[in-house]
Amino acid sequence: MLEIGKINTLKIVKEVDFGLYLDGGSFGEILIPSRYVPANARVDEYLDVFIYHDSEDRLIATTETPLAEVDQFAFLKVKQLTKVGAFLDWGLLKDLLVPFREQKYEMQNGMSYLVRVYLDKASGRIAASSKLDRFLDNLPADFEEGQEVDLIVWEKTDLGYKVIVNNTHTGLLYANEIFKPVHSGMKLKGFIKRMREDDKIDISLQKQGFVHVDETSRMILEKLKSRGGFIEATDNTSPESIKHMFGVSKKVFKKAIGTLYKERLIVIEDKGIRLVK
Repeated sequence: MLEIGKINTLKIVKEVDFGLYLDGGSFGEILIPSRYVPANARVDEYLDVFIYHDSEDRLIATTETPLAEVDQFAFLKVKQLTKVGAFLDWGLLKDLLVPFREQKYEMQNGMSYLVRVYLDKASGRIAASSKLDRFLDNLPADFEEGQEVDLIVWEKTDLGYKVIVNNTHTGLLYANEIFKPVHSGMKLKGFIKRMREDDKIDISLQKQGFVHVDETSRMILEKLKSRGGFIEATDNTSPESIKHMFGVSKKVFKKAIGTLYKERLIVIEDKGIRLVK
């Protein structure tokens, strides 16, 4: 069945001067304009196309790929403010509307916002919303601690950053556990750190325990090799400098070099660590 606002594979049923018509099932024939038609497209073959409404509210197909489909999140820029809402650039000829009622805060022209693309049930049109809470946490979380997950950074809080986990739930990245720059809309890999009794989810960008130490150890070895086998970093090096050089806390760094030392891969000198040749 055809899905509006998503990529569909449709059969070419007719060729006309201004494009091709595709079999849209119960929606009838859908036009793909000539400018989007691949050179080798023929009647009775199939095309992967995105389906949405044109400026006259007719269903239309395109081989262009939007920055987000229906039921996805994206960080999009406001192109125009109008009396009906804000229009966002989502990579297609027709911009994406965020009605005023769907704006968590009043949007500003030229600014970018994290939004959810959705299909309005009343009108059947594609729209976007920055009121993300209503699209999340609708089902109990069934994540396991240590599980790798996809993250989208949502917004900054007093404790760190609120993130979207696997497009379904919200989680929290604590500020003192973030060792690289992050910003709203950024997509990351992360790990479930803790499933709390209040149903909230704590997230980490690093695997917990010795697995993370092993990853850090490998990274330190690579840095040593790229810097001629020596790095000026000791127990007296400040946590800020360690974070800048290696992207981890000083505690994790010390565990990692301890592992490397026990495996006789490095020697620890007064002024730094040296790779064993």
